[in-house]
Amino acid sequence: MTWLGNPRHHRVLQQETESLLDFGRASVHPDGGFAWLDEDGRPELDRPAALWITCRMTHAYSLGLMLDLPGCAELVDHGLAALTGRLRDADHGGWWPAVGPDGPEARVKEAYGHAFVVLAGASATAAGRPGARALLDEAVAVLLEHFWDDEAGMVVEEWDAAWTTCDDYRGVNANMHAVEALLAAADVLEDDGLRDRALRITERVVRDLAPAHHWRIPEHFDASWTPQLDYHVDEPAHPFRPYGATIGHWLEWSRLTLHLRASLRALGEPVPDWMLDHARSLFDASVAEGWAVDGAEGFVYTVDWDGRPVVRERMHWVVAEAIATAAALHTTTGDPAYDRWYRTWFEYVASTVRDHERGSWHHELSPTNGPSGITWPGKPDIYHAVGATLVPRLPLSPAMAVALRDGMLRD
Repeated sequence: MTWLGNPRHHRVLQQETESLLDFGRASVHPDGGFAWLDEDGRPELDRPAALWITCRMTHAYSLGLMLDLPGCAELVDHGLAALTGRLRDADHGGWWPAVGPDGPEARVKEAYGHAFVVLAGASATAAGRPGARALLDEAVAVLLEHFWDDEAGMVVEEWDAAWTTCDDYRGVNANMHAVEALLAAADVLEDDGLRDRALRITERVVRDLAPAHHWRIPEHFDASWTPQLDYHVDEPAHPFRPYGATIGHWLEWSRLTLHLRASLRALGEPVPDWMLDHARSLFDASVAEGWAVDGAEGFVYTVDWDGRPVVRERMHWVVAEAIATAAALHTTTGDPAYDRWYRTWFEYVASTVRDHERGSWHHELSPTNGPSGITWPGKPDIYHAVGATLVPRLPLSPAMAVALRDGMLRD
């Protein structure tokens, strides 16, 4: 029996889900939202409350609530209170990227964070929390009105506070999370138009850009959507906009393409052949150029445009996405090779990435797999790891929150 089909392994995944959610409970910020956690799981209250962390925690505890885990409802409501209060711009609409004691840390509006507001709103709505549907409706409206570029079929990156000036930078990372958010909102709201937008983004990135660059997806673009391949060459380990191609994003795009494909199939819509073919190719490229390419286990963070490693630190979210993508490909194809990769990476997490002493997963390891923190100090995020424990036990469609709401979790 495969690991992915083994009920005993499913119990291991359930225990890991619960452990991660238990670790994250300490992140409640007394001023509103969720705080960055250090290596020991202590909240760093001198840091501002970040929109992306607050949304991801709200999403995660919405899932926990639908798993019938105690205490999650209060955590979801805490996140919703921050998203309708402290983190929201009451004057111009939209959400600040981070808020400290003196107000917003930067008076801009970012697509990345707004995509996560949609995701958090969708998951909390599926979980039935008061006020979540109104938040979701507002977040979708803001995303479509201000960030959606219909001509490009993509979302733009950043506006000023009053929505008067759009920055010239365009990024694929925000678009990737917009796909996830749009698929979740489409299922919660039963709105096929949102799914259509997710498809348009995926067509541009996965169907067109990825094969044109040997599966090394460009991340950074100018206002005309021309790739900027040398962007941040002098800051290669940037946490959100690193130089080069980001291995973990190839895996995420592969998985999201499979979710979208499954969603189209469930609706009886035509499914183009490129979706599965390109999902496989992105997975294969991530393994060939990312996994254990420098003499030690683990995925390197980035590669250059010839596929050579640039930043060799191992980020926890990359192997989490590898686990989830292997599971998604196995669900789609039944190919036992994906179960074998899944085992390899799950065992690597268990032996190396999982912090058995202090809890959660080390967010960053060195090229020799020792604890590191050059790009990601502490443990601020359970979102990727929780996803890696749930994707193997859920269908690829509907979205995770709706599948949990509707009792589709496999024991």
